[in-house]
Amino acid sequence: MNANRFYDSRRKVSDRPTAAALNYDPAKHEPPEIVATGRGLIAEEIVRIARANNVPLHQDPGLVEALARLEIGSVIPRELYAVVAEVLAFVYAVDAEAARPAR
Repeated sequence: MNANRFYDSRRKVSDRPTAAALNYDPAKHEPPEIVATGRGLIAEEIVRIARANNVPLHQDPGLVEALARLEIGSVIPRELYAVVAEVLAFVYAVDAEAARPAR
């Protein structure tokens, strides 16, 4: 299973919104990789693409600021494993709920 996940912050640390996107494939047993980061219009485009593809968004201003400082193509550092694991648990719960048959 390949899980592309986007993380968004609407809280303004600066005057511009910030967004970061991760790619995680649990079958590879590797940490999530940063695939996009941006501020301002780029952040808005990351969020637009995520919404258009029904990708769950998670808002965590501290996390997105930390992720936005990393280089695209790098894996998340160990210091962020716990908080990213919580986000992935949230995403999997959203996916599981969406997969349930309507009643």
